[in-house]
Amino acid sequence: MSDYLRNWGVMRILRLLLSIVIIIQGIQLGEWMLVGMGGLFSLMPLFNISCCGTSACNISTTKDNKKEDDITYEEVR
Repeated sequence: MSDYLRNWGVMRILRLLLSIVIIIQGIQLGEWMLVGMGGLFSLMPLFNISCCGTSACNISTTKDNKKEDDITYEEVR
């Protein structure tokens, strides 16, 4: 259990706290869609998944470690 909690960052804790607030607000208002959405949002930090879970947000890198050419700009008047 301590290994699981060791990898928690500030943003992960903040996401969990905000999802708990959403669940509490949904229960108080009687809006069960809001409770369901809060439940979904609470699963994301618990399982450490996000919109970039499929590595869709990664930038591509070259595998051969070649130095990329510097980009030169010229002024157009």
